[in-house]
Amino acid sequence: MRILVANANTTEAITARCAEAARAAASAGVEIVPGTPRFGPAVISSGLENAIAAHGLLDLLAEHAGAVDAVVLAVSLDTALEAARQLMPCPVVGMTEAACFAACMLGNRFGLVTFGGTESYRRLIDAHGLTARCAGLVGVDFTPQRALTDPEGAVRAVGEGVSRLAAGGADAVVLGGAALAGMEPALRDSSPVPLLDGIACGVRMAEALAAMRPARPRQGPLAPVRGRDSLGLSPALAALLRGA
Repeated sequence: MRILVANANTTEAITARCAEAARAAASAGVEIVPGTPRFGPAVISSGLENAIAAHGLLDLLAEHAGAVDAVVLAVSLDTALEAARQLMPCPVVGMTEAACFAACMLGNRFGLVTFGGTESYRRLIDAHGLTARCAGLVGVDFTPQRALTDPEGAVRAVGEGVSRLAAGGADAVVLGGAALAGMEPALRDSSPVPLLDGIACGVRMAEALAAMRPARPRQGPLAPVRGRDSLGLSPALAALLRGA
């Protein structure tokens, strides 16, 4: 089984971190294929950058269509998740989606800790239909770039955020964002509640869905498109829009 771990920004160090976390979580015999878009924002930190990144991500996925058994979107905002599911002939799982749903299986309410602002996560959780299950969101004063150079400081900051969420009633906490990938082992012993790494959850769910071999929808908003013309897109993406 081959799983594409697709970063939606162009920072290779984040892709590498996500791939490492994915390999640690994957079952024996599962090949993790890391992917970084060939264009787009270095780090997604706004709605505008997220919209731009969606094109870069879909372009990346098209290059791997038919060559992987599942996709994990290694991006905190599950960028272009619905479009990716319509595009790809295999299951596509968002890392934050996977972690939030897994958290709901471990307790009544969950929290989410991330670097920076939380409003985008609030909207994402609402879009996934989980607002009533969310106990709170905490954004710590750290950046993904800083976390790469000061990993110990990042772990301390995230740990403080986890404690705040647990004190506020969270039964489990999602580590939100690709920059937090692989941090769970360093926090496990000190955390009062279970912690959910989006990459680990995404890989395991992707494995399960790929093994089930679900049929693609034939109608509705996620049905594949056919016979669509385009201009200026990569050959692989244009071919998928034509239905190739």
